[in-house]
Amino acid sequence: MNRKAKAALVLALVVVVAMAFRVSWNALRDVAKAIGADGTAATLYPFVVDGLMALALVAALTLTGDARRFALRVLAAYTLASLVLNYVHGLLPELHSESVDWTRLADWDPANWALVLLATSLPVGSIYFGSDLVAKVLHHRPMIEPSVQESAQINANRSTPDLGEPVVEETAPGVEVSSPRVPVVEPIEAEPLAVAAAVPTPPAAARERVLKSLGFPDTPVPEASRPSRRPTGRVPQAARSSRPTRTEVELLAEARSLTESWPIEKLTGEGIRKALRTSAAKARVVREALKAERERDTAAVAVAG
Repeated sequence: MNRKAKAALVLALVVVVAMAFRVSWNALRDVAKAIGADGTAATLYPFVVDGLMALALVAALTLTGDARRFALRVLAAYTLASLVLNYVHGLLPELHSESVDWTRLADWDPANWALVLLATSLPVGSIYFGSDLVAKVLHHRPMIEPSVQESAQINANRSTPDLGEPVVEETAPGVEVSSPRVPVVEPIEAEPLAVAAAVPTPPAAARERVLKSLGFPDTPVPEASRPSRRPTGRVPQAARSSRPTRTEVELLAEARSLTESWPIEKLTGEGIRKALRTSAAKARVVREALKAERERDTAAVAVAG
């Protein structure tokens, strides 16, 4: 519906409400005179009742939740009260006179008392309920729907300048999904820590001899790649191993006695390491030596046979 159609609909509603108010105004004015109101008060009385109905309708369109239900209850109560007073005005012909004065609204006393109480309480109720509705409307904070929040967030993201390169993650072959841009932070190169004193390194010949004895290939390690560490001082006597350092010959002799009954398939580096309680490198050297001896002995037996 375009704006012109909406404007025409609102104008038609205003005209209908104005005519209905004029009809109701006559009845409410006569009822006000019948309960003792003067000319000015009787003229303003319809605005008190029907005016609060209009206020409650606007508040119901503005408020939400419990406040909206309260406004609808007020609207329903004052609509019913106006209907009752208009109905009473139609039942009593004496209220239609131009010179109407104080009179009874019903022949039965309880009904007359109830109608007088209703007519006199409506102005007081308009003050209370009207003030409450206005306060609720003024303190109302409209809730933003999730769809509106999402669209506002999308617009904000579109208006935000790029802070870096997008992070692209691969979800399927040939399909890439870009996540929000992540700021690119240049890495800060850390300055090398100063070493208090250099650790003395053994000569190159001695280092190569040790590597050969452990079974490592003949590949010298460059000095630049060796990490430097702080000197830790002498190892305490209590922390040193009580077992004397065994040479390769001693390790091989001990391995012969321990693995004499082992089949050749059981001669593994891990098994020899556990049996001798030595390092993995020395265990591999001993394993190769034992296998070579087993193969040599087997070949000698075959030749002798």
